[in-house]
Amino acid sequence: MDKTIIIAEAGVNHNGNLELAKKLIDVAADAGADYVKFQTFKAEKIVSRAAPKALYQQSTTGSSESQLDMVKKLELDLEAHQLLTDYCVQKQIKFLSTAFDIESVDLLHRFDLDYFKIPSGEITNLPLLEKIASQKKPILLSTGMATMEEIENTLNVLISKGVSREDIIVLHCNTEYPTPMSDVNLKAMNSIANSFDVRVGYSDHTLGIEVPIAAVSMGAVCIEKHFTLDKTMKGPDHKASLEPKELKAMVSAIRNIEQALGSDIKQPTGSELKNVVVARKSLHLAHSLSKGHVLVAEDLVTLRPGDGISPMQIRNIIGQKTKRDLPNQYKLTLEDIEKL
Repeated sequence: MDKTIIIAEAGVNHNGNLELAKKLIDVAADAGADYVKFQTFKAEKIVSRAAPKALYQQSTTGSSESQLDMVKKLELDLEAHQLLTDYCVQKQIKFLSTAFDIESVDLLHRFDLDYFKIPSGEITNLPLLEKIASQKKPILLSTGMATMEEIENTLNVLISKGVSREDIIVLHCNTEYPTPMSDVNLKAMNSIANSFDVRVGYSDHTLGIEVPIAAVSMGAVCIEKHFTLDKTMKGPDHKASLEPKELKAMVSAIRNIEQALGSDIKQPTGSELKNVVVARKSLHLAHSLSKGHVLVAEDLVTLRPGDGISPMQIRNIIGQKTKRDLPNQYKLTLEDIEKL
């Protein structure tokens, strides 16, 4: 895969408002992302009434309402999914969504998505893993909070249910919003690749765009990043998301890095070949010489341009004699000298 898959994660940053959701699609398409991704769930199927909010959710939405009440307001029904997928077609960007429960997998199955996404919190949810595997679709597996053993167990479940290893992209991830730089541990992405022989990517929750760009330079084939219309909006994930200009800058930087990575062959490129003569040196005379002079090291200096005899040949030139009188700083050629 020469092109990084870039997923603009709208998530629940639509705040339950379809007009906001469409504006998020506009932003993702304008930024040049490959996919815009939402979240699909039935609140009662994923959260009990007693479930507490995460600390980051409390800090962004307060503690007066329960996690269930917060999540309930962010549901998207079948009609909403149809509207958003149609709008994605219109805006020429692909639609994805993460299913958090079995019923939601069935809902998303109707839309023939390119990938099913397993979120970090569901990596130990065996019934959901088996349900997603049964869809026989490529899978994106986020691994926030997971150990290597848990990743291995999940991969074994998916593969045993018929998903090929080649159809799984494992996303290194840290499930803290925002993730401190000291906790990113980006080298673990390559440990996952080497340990399990899978393609890897990175699902990012840091502030800014540096880490996903670094991940691409390290071999990530997929980048997922939350974005919003405005970080100051009310809702659990806005604060740790990119705003439109930042998302566009990230996509642009990743595309530049893809080009810059090039191949593993070191050779002169077309753009720099014209500079060889200008930047390199060749053998010139340190002073004028008479015909028949036998060249010694002190007779030679290395000067630009580099279209004469290479200084790498200086030991082969020393000891030869000049065929004619030559002026100071003359650029020596093989036609000017002969062996004794």
